[in-house]
Amino acid sequence: MRMNGLESGMESKHPIRVLFICSMNQRRSLTAEHIFADTPELQVRSAGTARRDERAVTAELVAWADMICVMDQRHADWIEERMPGALGDKTLHVLNVPDEFRYMDEDLVALLKGRLTDVLS
Repeated sequence: MRMNGLESGMESKHPIRVLFICSMNQRRSLTAEHIFADTPELQVRSAGTARRDERAVTAELVAWADMICVMDQRHADWIEERMPGALGDKTLHVLNVPDEFRYMDEDLVALLKGRLTDVLS
């Protein structure tokens, strides 16, 4: 499978649904959603863990996703604490992307592309 320069051995009849999560959904996860939005093999959405975020993580979003990519461990912990059992057998990946970038920062884009390539291979 080829995804805008990304390779993956995953075979699927439908696009892989990926939910990207960070704290505020303003920089890291929103950037991830936007850079992968036109990848035919993926359907992507993003959300934040902050309650005041208008695109906050919900059980419905978690249920929608085939794969969940969080930017750091505290986001994984947040899901496990506030939504016990919601993950079920879903794959959750901690991308270890620090909160030090602006939205669509070229270094952030490169880092996210590299980390998602690692996750999908």
